[in-house]
Amino acid sequence: MTVADLRIALFSGNYNYTRDGANQALNRLAEYLLRQGAALRVYAPVVEKPDFEPTGDLIGVPNIRMPVKSRGEYRLPLGLDTASRKDLAEFAPNLVHVSSPDPTGHAALKWALAHDIPVLASVHTRFETYPRYYKLGFLEPIIEGILRRFYQRCDALVAPSQSQIAELKAQGMHEDISIWSRGVDRERFDPSRRDLAWRRELGLADDDVAIVFLGRLVMEKGLDVFADTIVELRRRQVPHKVLVIGDGPARSWFDKALPGGTFVGFQTGENLARALASGDVFFNPSITETFGNVTLEAMASGLPVVAAGATGAASLVNHGVTGQLVPPSKTEAFALACADALAPYCTDHALRRAHGAAGEEASRAYSWDAINQAVVDTYLRLQAQRGR
Repeated sequence: MTVADLRIALFSGNYNYTRDGANQALNRLAEYLLRQGAALRVYAPVVEKPDFEPTGDLIGVPNIRMPVKSRGEYRLPLGLDTASRKDLAEFAPNLVHVSSPDPTGHAALKWALAHDIPVLASVHTRFETYPRYYKLGFLEPIIEGILRRFYQRCDALVAPSQSQIAELKAQGMHEDISIWSRGVDRERFDPSRRDLAWRRELGLADDDVAIVFLGRLVMEKGLDVFADTIVELRRRQVPHKVLVIGDGPARSWFDKALPGGTFVGFQTGENLARALASGDVFFNPSITETFGNVTLEAMASGLPVVAAGATGAASLVNHGVTGQLVPPSKTEAFALACADALAPYCTDHALRRAHGAAGEEASRAYSWDAINQAVVDTYLRLQAQRGR
């Protein structure tokens, strides 16, 4: 079997209605598959005004608005209705790819098992860690158990980093897990996008060191740690400024926690590349990332990175060479350690420049075509195993 023989049914909880790192990766994979001659059908929630046009044929599935206030822009897929099941049967896939363990993902897995079709699951976020940000940490082991049952029924998993694979195996999710990393658009993200005039318009002087946050403004991105770290840097009188790129439900909370911070809102395309390259240090305290697209984009933009030494960043950041990895701990101790890591970049121009240049060089290894071919290889391997 070759890639042109593949008929792939891809199930996503968010394929294009709200832009995020996971669906950007899925759409790039879809483009690569179609370019290689594979047949592809995508099943996901459809909304009237999505953030961007989908790659490939998109079939809507039943869904409701996510019943969590802080994630209200997301939709919860509710399974497969008669229309989507009919379309799925007519498409007749020979491989199913599920990218989210939601009710539609569960229904797709059940359908594939009933039809003896191999299933690949891709892991895009650490769902089991989310409850701790809403004071529901007691749910974490329950969610982990649900995830374990879901993933163990799949034929194989792909995850974005070696550190995430190690975590999944330690949790007993599966033994057959390979890497589907992430790439970066080097034509867009590059140090040359730095724009001093744009900085000046925001009130940032040429010699100000801007610590950057990039991402959706939701608590599970580590906003509390970021804010506590900035408070500590201010207490130590370490010279710096804060540049926040992004928007979300926790915007007002973050704004109040960072008085004097510069908020430029949600940015895309060339504007995002300019904003990121116009910062000086990238700080990513999130422990929920399985890869951290924003971390790679910051590296490609020439910024040294200070990040939580958790899944994702631990496989991207070369500690002491391209930035600093800070072991996660209780919020207060974690923030103090992050301040320790950030402070030298705020005062040592040579260190900041050297680590930023090393990160930019390291980012060149992430080619999208080579990365997506790894998923195709896994598809073909699962087909071959099922044939035997």
